[in-house]
Order: sequence, then structure tokens, then C-alpha cells
Amino acid sequence: GVFIMINIIGLGYIGLPTALMFAKSGLKVVGTDYNANLIDSLKEGKLTFEENGLEDLFKEARSNGIEFKTEYQKAHTYIIAVPTPYLKDSKKLDPKYVISALNNVLDVCEKGASLIIESTVSPGTIDKYIRPEIEKRGFIVGKDVHLLHAPERIIPGNMIYELENNSRTIGADNSEIGEKVRGLYSNFCKAEIVVTDIRSAEMSKVVENTYRDINIAFANELAKICRTDNMDVYEIIRIANMHPRVNILQPGPGVGGHCISVDPWFLVGDYPDLTNLILTARKTNDSMPRHVLGRIRDIMREHDIKDISKVGLYGLAYKENVDDIRESPTLQLLERMDEHLAYGVKVYDPYVKERIVDHQFMNFEDFLNEVEIIVIMVGHDHIKNKMSLIKDKLILDTKNICLLEGSYKL
Repeated sequence: GVFIMINIIGLGYIGLPTALMFAKSGLKVVGTDYNANLIDSLKEGKLTFEENGLEDLFKEARSNGIEFKTEYQKAHTYIIAVPTPYLKDSKKLDPKYVISALNNVLDVCEKGASLIIESTVSPGTIDKYIRPEIEKRGFIVGKDVHLLHAPERIIPGNMIYELENNSRTIGADNSEIGEKVRGLYSNFCKAEIVVTDIRSAEMSKVVENTYRDINIAFANELAKICRTDNMDVYEIIRIANMHPRVNILQPGPGVGGHCISVDPWFLVGDYPDLTNLILTARKTNDSMPRHVLGRIRDIMREHDIKDISKVGLYGLAYKENVDDIRESPTLQLLERMDEHLAYGVKVYDPYVKERIVDHQFMNFEDFLNEVEIIVIMVGHDHIKNKMSLIKDKLILDTKNICLLEGSYKL
């Protein structure tokens, strides 16, 4: 076959597993990242984050000759998987990393190369920022380079499985090129791969995450309603979900991560007059850390505890069994407390190995010795297996994983 080389740009949570998957399937792959330390570490065979099955995949990809470099390669196919941060205040997407990666690709790419953007972008980003950038350089889209968007759809903690088994969407201007790229991804993706136009691909990704955000917001609103009248929200959801067409998600202390808590804002930003439901859902989910604070206050009052430093938050990650802390409910909660000059609450997460907040403990036993109230913010397996160690504490369980008598719920 033709000597295909894929240059994958950005070796973070999405780019690295994707690069390894392509290499495992026997394609010639070079992973590029501007972070020289990261590249050195990968060259030495050291992974930069933990993930189920990533070690084995890494070994396989290395034995298939995957390379890691800080320089962009002359290639026929590029996958751009750099971060797309959003501006805190306006919630608008900042495409600067994508644009800079794009320009570096244009410096070296072969004529007729395919540029696949995997980074999550807001609907319209590719027309608004990417196309003009390519044309500004004197390239003709569709001739000198082909533009595609293949939004990632994987969740930390289960990435390898989901890369292989989740269906994919590929947005392309030209369905023939779309089909070629579909063939490329089908080297490892066993699920259905849909080829559509670029704007539909951009929009579908944001719509998927917004759908989940709204469903979670409904569950969180139910939790608040049930709390005011002392009803058991979990029992009510359990029964309602027995209906064949009802599937309510579980309430929680807030929504974090880099998808569900971010993407809906893109729609709110672009269509402010049309996004009533979406905006309300976002506000509802953003209000949950404050609701948790109110519950902590209830427990402190009931037990006459005056000292906030007796409170321990278990979990810093945004979901169970990962070390990803982006936008996590615990960080949101600490921010709320900070606004009110409330300091001293203790924090522990078995997955988070370096200190990122004040009063963060590195040892679970030390953490337990210092607190009277434990707030379970994340349902790591670690705590599920250690319930016996916390049975003498006051427990606020925001994840409904604790069966101990007398634990408090949302």
C-alpha cells in the first residue's frame, strides 16, 4: 500500500491515545507536541497520564515504530488535537492553539494533504477562523489542502475502549475525502463512522454534550425539590426510570470536565435569544456546589460544629477513577468558599498526586484524622472500598455511593 504517514499534533488526553491507536493498527505515525519535556518523556517510554490499558497500547505502538518529535512532519494526513480553552468570562472559545497548529502544518504539509481537526470547537469555528486562516496563506481549500472535522467522543477512564467502540462523526467538504478519512479511522474504530458536512459535525458534538447537561440539570433540580420536602430523590428517580421511555441521570455536586460543563456555553454565546432551556440547565448545574455548601452548613449546625477545618472534601477530579481535575465540582466549591473568605477545608484525592490546592492531603489516613465531616464529592472505587474507615465520621454523600446508616445525601 501507499506509505501513509499521519502526523498527530497535540499529545494530551485525546491526541496521545489516538496516535497510539493508529500506530497499533500498523500505520506510520509521528506524534508532535511543542512541549519538549513531554516528548522526551514519551521517547523514554514514560507515559504522562494514567489511563486503563494505556501502558499496553503504548508498548504496542512503540514496537510498531511510533515516533515523537517537537517538529511538525511533512505528511499526507494531519490530526490536530490541541486544547481549545475558553475565555472564563465570556465563555467564548479561544481558537489560538488550533490556529497556531494549523499554521505550522501549512508550513510543511504536502500538496493535497488532509487536515483533520479533532479539537472540540464551537459550531461555526471552522468557517469563521480556520478557512480564512488557510486562504490567507494562499492555499485553496479542497485543492491544496482538504479540511475535515472529526470531534473526539471519549471519556477519561475508559478511553481505549471508547476509541474502539464509540461511533464517530467525520465532517468533510468533500464526501470522497470524507470516505478516505473514514477508512483511516476504521483501522481501529469498530463502530459506525458517519460522514457528514463540517458544520453538522461541529454542531452534533456540542448538541450531544448539551443533551447530557440538560438531563443532569433535571436530576439536580429534582434533588433540590426533594431536599426542601425531605423526599428521597434517588428512590424517586429509580422508580421513574422503570418506565420504558424514561432515563433520568443521577444528581451530583456539580458538573465538571471539559465537555459537558463547557460546550453548552458555546450555544448560549452564539444564540443568546434562543437558548433558554440550555442556559437554565447550565445555571442549575453551576449552582450545585453552592447547594453542597448549604448541606455542609446544615450538618455543621445540627452537630454544633463551628470550625470549617473539621470538614474534609473527598475527591478533586471531575469524575470517578481519573486524575482529570478540569472544571471539577470540588474546585468550583472551593472557589465559592474563597469568594466568602471561608478557608481551611481539607481536601484529599487518591488520584491527584501533586498539590494543587491549600490543605490538600497526600495520605488518606492523615486526612481522616483531621476531619469530622467527610463530603464525598467523587465516587472513586478507592472510597467505595474503604467505607469501613469512615463509618465514625459524619458523611455527606453527594454521589449516593455510601450505604452507611445515617449518612446525609444531597
